[in-house]
Amino acid sequence: MAKENKTKILLIEDDTFLVEMYTTKFELEGFAVASAEDGKKGLEMVKKENPDIILLDILMPKMDGFAVLDALKKDQETADIPVILLTNLGQKDDVKKGFEKGAVGYLIKAHFMPSEVVDKIKKILQEHKK
Repeated sequence: MAKENKTKILLIEDDTFLVEMYTTKFELEGFAVASAEDGKKGLEMVKKENPDIILLDILMPKMDGFAVLDALKKDQETADIPVILLTNLGQKDDVKKGFEKGAVGYLIKAHFMPSEVVDKIKKILQEHKK
C-alpha cells in the first residue's frame, strides 16, 4: 500500500500506553505514525522520518520537550514543522513558554479525548499547508 500521500505524525512521548492509544487512533484516521520514547530519540527520528507534524510531550527522559522544541526551531531543516505540545503541564507559565519557543498548539492530555486531538491536528495541518 502506498504511504507517500499519508500525512505523517511523529509522536514523542514516554508513556507507552498513550503512544499505543494515539497511534491506533491516528492510523484509523488515515495518518502514518512514528514514535519515540524520549526527547533525544525524538530529535533523531525527526531527521529520519521527516514528519508533517510533531506531537511532543514535555516531561520525558534524556531530553525534555522544551529542549527538543528549541533544537527543532534552531535547525533550518526542521524549523517549519508544526509542533503541538501534548502534556500534563497546564500552568500558564508552561503554556506561555511553549508558544514562545515556537509550538503551534498546546494540549493538556487530561482535557482532550484522542478524537479531539485528531481534530486539532487536522486543523493545524490545514493552516500550515503551503
